[in-house]
Amino acid sequence: MNAQERSITSAPDAHVASLVDRFLAVRGATEDWIRQLEPGDFVLQSMPDASPIGWHLAHTTWFFEEFLLGALDPAYRAFHPSYQFLFNSYYEAVGERVARHRRGMLSRPTAPQILDYREHVNAQVAALAPTLEGDARDRAIKVIGIGIQHEQQHQELMATDLKHAFAQNPMLPAISDTQRVAEPSSGFVAEPLGFQRFAEGLYSIGVDRPEGADAFAFDNEGPRHRVFLQAFELGCRPVTNAEWLAFMEAGGYERPEHWLSAGWARATDREDRWVSPLYWRRDADRGWVQFTAHGEEAVDPEGTVTHISYYEADAFARWSGCRLPTEFEWEVACAHQPSGERGRFRESGAFHPGRAAALGQGLHRMLGDTWEWTSSAYAAYPGFSTDEGALGEYNGKFMSGQFILRGGSCATPQSHIRPTYRNFFPPDARWQFSGLRLARNVTQ
Repeated sequence: MNAQERSITSAPDAHVASLVDRFLAVRGATEDWIRQLEPGDFVLQSMPDASPIGWHLAHTTWFFEEFLLGALDPAYRAFHPSYQFLFNSYYEAVGERVARHRRGMLSRPTAPQILDYREHVNAQVAALAPTLEGDARDRAIKVIGIGIQHEQQHQELMATDLKHAFAQNPMLPAISDTQRVAEPSSGFVAEPLGFQRFAEGLYSIGVDRPEGADAFAFDNEGPRHRVFLQAFELGCRPVTNAEWLAFMEAGGYERPEHWLSAGWARATDREDRWVSPLYWRRDADRGWVQFTAHGEEAVDPEGTVTHISYYEADAFARWSGCRLPTEFEWEVACAHQPSGERGRFRESGAFHPGRAAALGQGLHRMLGDTWEWTSSAYAAYPGFSTDEGALGEYNGKFMSGQFILRGGSCATPQSHIRPTYRNFFPPDARWQFSGLRLARNVTQ
């Protein structure tokens, strides 16, 4: 039975139908965004940690082909015999793959061929899912749910990877064709940084099983468990560029007493010395400028600082007489505080955080604008276990040498983020939209 016949003869249940609709919508959003790109943009790889846009498009498609179509449809045949090798990312159980730093060598398949691949797999998934029953149906629901979230992760990575690539181009081209979002008038000044206090006590962290047909959580967000927290205070908004400039002017990048040893060694590397956040440079006429999704602009003092590493965030916090929050403090604050003003998400088209105003009492911009570094190393929650098979490699095997970020960014799809979401990167990573929110102890 071919895909068209399956779609005609099947009567999907409401849950599967809703999931397939969401699958097609998220996949379509990826394709809508890449229409602004030129052919040469699809193969750019500016560093080993970044991947070309064409590879992202194909890898997210391979995910559904490998873990859904190939696993649950005995009649399915791979779209191309080489794609499993070309577009596997890190799944050891699946087999060999192109080395990560060589993905930029893949000028073939071309972008049109990759889009044909996406169209084929989309149609096959949409046709197969409604026909499955029993364990196969349950497995398909799980794989499609993970695959949608995986696609959204790569939507964000496409924006940050392309921004890094375009920053190497002296023309400094824009990564977004959306009109620049208007900011408040030049007289705008962010409110002085305030802190919200949270009481000592036992708090529940994480999730066990998401509730609702469309609910989702990654395995590393659970199991739900309790933690004891000392009383603490959390900044009511993220740190601003003006506050970061004060750190720089006070010699923040020249004074080792604020830095972790590994951070100081990285920041003072002779070949790549850090003197400011990534994408900032000192212009003789305009002062500090930064490369944004819309080209180069003057650094807005009241903007939210971003593109900083864990090491820089930690040094700033120490210099400020504060500290970074733990991921548990961050989650408790986000979950127990009435929702304040949210930051920007991918849907805004800005791909740049907004100004860090704090409007009234409470916590603001906990979600959106910039990922916020925490002091927590990426580790398993008590009782965590990985899934069997290749999908068990998705999160668990990276629980070493990385730190947790929370809250999402201006490149994160809004439906992708939640208070329990645990993002993680190495402590020297700066090409993501990453910033910080200060925390401090409560003195008895």
